[in-house]
Amino acid sequence: MNRLALLAASALGLLVCTITPAVAAPSADTIETVTSCGSSGLQAGLATRVCAEITGTSVTFYGKVGLAGPPSPGSPLPVTKELLTTLTVEVVGSAAPQTQVKPVLFTAATVEVRAPAGSAPCGSTVRGTFGVASYPRAASPVVHEITLTC
Repeated sequence: MNRLALLAASALGLLVCTITPAVAAPSADTIETVTSCGSSGLQAGLATRVCAEITGTSVTFYGKVGLAGPPSPGSPLPVTKELLTTLTVEVVGSAAPQTQVKPVLFTAATVEVRAPAGSAPCGSTVRGTFGVASYPRAASPVVHEITLTC
């Protein structure tokens, strides 16, 4: 092979290596976690939302409580509120719902209330319900349903 042909072949090889992206094969053990949230609602004068983290057939629901909007400039910090949160998780049409009741102190920072992780078979619909009450206001729960598509 002459020098010019060798140089051209080397340049072509380098060009192909720089254009072709390196792709690693995904590991069979790697399962992506997907987060899904329902619509927000107002409860006890605060913004609330229920979300789910899905990893394969494992689901963890959690409720979020935050300020309904930004505080007005120059206004004092919000007064600490005692909240009673209720987080219910159920596999629709299967076992009885699992309910967790937890008291929470809320000042201004967003608070998360997590339920224990659970699992459900592929194709199941799982529902999370999150309620927040603060005397004298009763809870008006927000709901989020997901279907596990494994």
